[in-house]
Amino acid sequence: MAVYNFGSINIDHVYKVPHFVTPGETLSSTHYEKILGGKGANQSVACAKAGLTTFHVGSIHQNDEAMLEVMQRANVDLSLVNRQSQTASGHAIIQVNKEGENAIFLYGGANHLLSQERIESILDKAKKDDWVLLQNETNCVQDIIDIAYDKGINIAFNPAPMTDNIANIDLSKLSLLIVNEVEAMQLSQTDNIEAAKDVLKDLSEKTQVVLTLGKQGAIFLSSSAASNAQIQVSAFKVEAVDTTAAGDTFIGFFLAQYIAYLSATADDANKDTFAVKPIENALKHACAASAISVTRNGAAPSVPSMEEVQDFLSKT
Repeated sequence: MAVYNFGSINIDHVYKVPHFVTPGETLSSTHYEKILGGKGANQSVACAKAGLTTFHVGSIHQNDEAMLEVMQRANVDLSLVNRQSQTASGHAIIQVNKEGENAIFLYGGANHLLSQERIESILDKAKKDDWVLLQNETNCVQDIIDIAYDKGINIAFNPAPMTDNIANIDLSKLSLLIVNEVEAMQLSQTDNIEAAKDVLKDLSEKTQVVLTLGKQGAIFLSSSAASNAQIQVSAFKVEAVDTTAAGDTFIGFFLAQYIAYLSATADDANKDTFAVKPIENALKHACAASAISVTRNGAAPSVPSMEEVQDFLSKT
């Protein structure tokens, strides 16, 4: 099985700053770096490093071809990346403060060149047990979900960054929804996380939810007919340097472990009943990968290998 990630590819311009710049302020940066980023690219690297066959669907300007090297080294299949000459690659201006937190300004550029015809053509080649992964840094998000759903393909969606168009998306078509605390409350139109959990876990019997809680870990929520599960694991304590790719790394590693679990239980008569241990294991792997990533600078380059994650877990 494979993952088709319809995702952004950004050129990240990363500036280390003593604090986030304020209106009217001119602030000197202590360090500058130009690296590959974008939630889509980050998640493709994480999926591939976690062991998934990963096809990245996206677009860049042909002058930025060299920036794809990080994805190539991670064994992401780039045959579905459009190298074109008309539109600038997506890019981001990222401030990273001394606490390792970030503030990001995005320009979509070539990430918004997807068409319904191209989506149809690509998903015609996908198999029933393949997955579509997407975020909210490209265009045609609704089209991707609708087409994949009609073809019976599993869909994992990370609705970040949150924008007004998310309110119009039918989230019940998803197989997996992955959100952080703020996104969960915005999607559920609630003002506290407990209320958000109650709303999101009842999206549909098909849709499972993973809620990331930062330093508090992560929760898996299911309201399937055979199971009403809430499985939570704690985060790992590390010294954060750069949190830019923390969430994307989590998603790639969780998805890899989750898909492996579903594949192993595909012929099981009780496959709709979620076993705690495999889901807990998937959450732990994802939290460990995320913890390693925040100890490193950059986005895609900070994603660890599966061997590093397993070694980390063996020592905790």
